[in-house]
Amino acid sequence: MNQPRIVVIGAGCSGITSIKNLLQAGLTNIICFDQNDRVGGNWIYSEEPSHSSVCETTHIISSKSLSQFLDFPLPESYPDYPSHDQVRAYFQSYAEHFGLLPYIRFNTPVQNIEPIPADRWRIHLADHNTEEADYLLVANGHHHVPRHPEWKDDFTGTYLHAHSYKNNKPFRDQRVLVVGAGNSGCDCAVEISRVAAFVGISIRTPQYIVPKFFLGKPTDAFNRGLQWVPEFLIRPLRKLSLRFQIGRYEDYGLESPKHDVIEAHPTVNSELLYKIRHGKVHPRRGIARIEGQTVHFMDGRQEAYDTIVAATGYQIATPFFDPGFLDYREADRIPLYLRMFHPVHPSLIFIGLVQPQGAIWPLSDRQAKLAANYIAGRWKRPADLAERAEREADRIARDFLAQKRHVVEVHFDRFARQVEQEIPKSAPEWNPTVITTSGQHA
Repeated sequence: MNQPRIVVIGAGCSGITSIKNLLQAGLTNIICFDQNDRVGGNWIYSEEPSHSSVCETTHIISSKSLSQFLDFPLPESYPDYPSHDQVRAYFQSYAEHFGLLPYIRFNTPVQNIEPIPADRWRIHLADHNTEEADYLLVANGHHHVPRHPEWKDDFTGTYLHAHSYKNNKPFRDQRVLVVGAGNSGCDCAVEISRVAAFVGISIRTPQYIVPKFFLGKPTDAFNRGLQWVPEFLIRPLRKLSLRFQIGRYEDYGLESPKHDVIEAHPTVNSELLYKIRHGKVHPRRGIARIEGQTVHFMDGRQEAYDTIVAATGYQIATPFFDPGFLDYREADRIPLYLRMFHPVHPSLIFIGLVQPQGAIWPLSDRQAKLAANYIAGRWKRPADLAERAEREADRIARDFLAQKRHVVEVHFDRFARQVEQEIPKSAPEWNPTVITTSGQHA
């Protein structure tokens, strides 16, 4: 029996689990294209400018027990919050363990993908070759195209986006302003403060800064034990537990957030508040305007800086699609069913186009398992899939603050259960005997 040709875009965490789950479902006519020379995607650290947004000191912000793939635990020797090197090594081990490498064509950027008749796809590669596919799994990630602020060109000092930040060496003895208090912004501010003369952090929307540990446990593992507590009780408990941990935000010169803790993507950092209280990082309000190297803040303060690091997020980019066909870069809502199934094109599936309050990898694993069993014929798209996709987008708009970074935000446990409920009971488990030493199905 002829199997459908399946193309996977990207060999990061979502791409490799896509290949593994396709193989697990009995599908072997697979090719994955990746621009890098190894697996890892965003977790391939380089001091040179690249697709990757990790820096020299990056560690994950979700604990290892809640970050691993479903049937491939992170090593027991790893710390609670592994480094980027350890994460990359874990992905390599995963790919080798499940025999995925023969299905990946490295150093092969995808330049353009066009729909062709019968809901198939033609993939144009940078090496001038083409490939055609019956199913297209897009797993290219969404942390590689920076979103720049409007005032970018008004600043006459050195400007860079946090995507280009690699280490703190260039900032020694400088006056540096970090803009944004998400996870990247806080990490940049903390690391730069070790060598800079002065570090400010500009925060437009007040954030909850969540320490990585609570009562000796990783905070997400502690919260996991509370997931069955009714929502009307857990909401005040979240704020109360943070109050016990850190006190009042005003004591740090920060504004207290007005929204609920889980209405925004969490900022998980145990060092920022410490650095603020030690006078190494100085909170500042949002930026009103910039004149030359002088930054005017919303509260009337003005200060001169040598460098600005903009931790202002990322666009959801699919540069290989014609914008007239699909373009999510400035979208306020993305109606995909289970954050993966396109309402119009049954053969187009996104894996990992989700921003959980937790780790992406186990959610991508679940999505890939469902996608593989769909392609294998064990699951059928609901007749009202388009309506379900719109309802999902509506729910995201209700549950989270209206910001670009939240258009694919989900609550981890709720979303994991939602995908799991769709995975058919007939879905096969991994059978190691079907893989030969060459990595191909026997």
